[in-house]
Amino acid sequence: MKVSLQTKILILVLSLVLFVIVILTASFSYSEAKDIEEERGQTALRISKTISFMPELTDVLQSDDPAQVIQPAMERIRKQIDAEFIVIGDEDGIRYSHTRPERIGEEMVGGDNHRALEEGEYYISRADGSLGPSLRGKSPIFDQDGEIIGIVSVGFLVEDIQERIFDDVINVIYQSIIVFLIAIVGSVMLSRNIRKDTMGLEPYEIGKLYTERDAILQSVREGILSYDIDGGITMMNQPARKLLNVEGSFQDSKIEDLLPGSDPRQVFKTGEPQMDQELLLEDKTLIVNQTPIFHKDEVKEVVASFRDKTEFEQMLNTISEVQSYSEDLRAQTHEFTNKLYVLSSLLQLGEYDEAVHMIQSETADLQIKNRILFNQLEDTKIQAVILGKMGKASEQKVDFDIDSNSSLQTLPEHIKLTHLIVTLGNLLDNAFEAVAEDNNHSYVTFFATDLGNDIIFEVHDNGTGISEENKALLFTRDFTQKKSHERRGYGLANVLETVTQLGGLVEVHSEIGEGSVFTVYLPKEQQWEGNDNGDVKGRNRRR
Repeated sequence: MKVSLQTKILILVLSLVLFVIVILTASFSYSEAKDIEEERGQTALRISKTISFMPELTDVLQSDDPAQVIQPAMERIRKQIDAEFIVIGDEDGIRYSHTRPERIGEEMVGGDNHRALEEGEYYISRADGSLGPSLRGKSPIFDQDGEIIGIVSVGFLVEDIQERIFDDVINVIYQSIIVFLIAIVGSVMLSRNIRKDTMGLEPYEIGKLYTERDAILQSVREGILSYDIDGGITMMNQPARKLLNVEGSFQDSKIEDLLPGSDPRQVFKTGEPQMDQELLLEDKTLIVNQTPIFHKDEVKEVVASFRDKTEFEQMLNTISEVQSYSEDLRAQTHEFTNKLYVLSSLLQLGEYDEAVHMIQSETADLQIKNRILFNQLEDTKIQAVILGKMGKASEQKVDFDIDSNSSLQTLPEHIKLTHLIVTLGNLLDNAFEAVAEDNNHSYVTFFATDLGNDIIFEVHDNGTGISEENKALLFTRDFTQKKSHERRGYGLANVLETVTQLGGLVEVHSEIGEGSVFTVYLPKEQQWEGNDNGDVKGRNRRR
């Protein structure tokens, strides 16, 4: 059975307060009892000393009937000092005064007179007298010659002393009860306040939430961090560390240092989230969302989530290239469908010779291309890409040939179909577009070989060529030589990114009016490594 936090606080605080109260009450009671007893004893001793030093008392003791003078005088003094008794005795301990007059003339009771009568000491004693247990002050009476002629005994009953002690202890207990009641009220208020701060959650629920939160933060691929109004980082998950290159502790880090260009103060000022901000961080472009966390209508912290924009672009580019590949296959199907319609029409018109000539022409052309494609290029991924581009070239009236010297075995597993679609698809599309507007004989040639340690792809076109000025910007994102209202300039940038990821390189040879040659070198052995998230990063090679 789990005990609530409120109950734990009440039990702990009240137990602690009760323990302190009991200890303090016991300690005070013990000290008070000793102090009262000591004070009563010293009072009795002082009074007895004072009486013993009275000169009149010495003269009266030496008279014929001391009791007649001593008894009334001692009773007056006793009543004034509120003592239980004042007894005057002679050197034999015979009483000359007593609270009860009938006991005058009798011997003093208690057996504690010898120190005063025999040794002349002044002291405090505790003994059982005729009135009961009492605390007494004993003083000897000396005559003019220094001889002991009597004794003074002033006493307070132990019962009266204990009653006074009891009254003081009762007062302390009442005060302790009031303190305990205040502690109960304070404990209830404290427990309710803590429960309010924890939003009614118990400690085990808070621990569970923390564990779940940590697991969720570490499982998402987005970088997530939070910071306070001073810009200090309060939380950061592992993906955020990797994206921001943070190692070790982040306690002293500031949001301005980790995300330069962001405006954290604006979120605290307006309380409005900032969504889809693009921040340039070294070689990355991050998409950042900043959301305020409110407590009692006040922004206490801001949570920032961000992700590398490159990942989104790679995904979109891959989708775009696959779509382009699908369009190429559709173009090939459309082209062959048109040829079948023409062939069907020739046969229906009885133009058998023309139909046979068309079949032979197409067959001869296809036999040459297919022999190279299927016999010399053994990788099915390359065959699929080239087949799609052959249909597109036919539709665009571009002469597309495969170099007869091409030779390629099955590609290594680390070169995926998506890599080939991005690389060869963009290079061939650019080549087709480069020669499409040329009314003269235009052609595009594809060459592939895997001799040596590299796999080499080469795309050659006889288009208008590339100027030296544009060569430097050729692989820059958003740069294009094409006149179009659509967003262009991503193809060759994606090619370079993919080739670099595979550890290869791209070379360009082009002259104005002489066409262009793009050559891709891909190492046969894997040249890229995966990180903990399965992302890959290529190793650039230099030739």
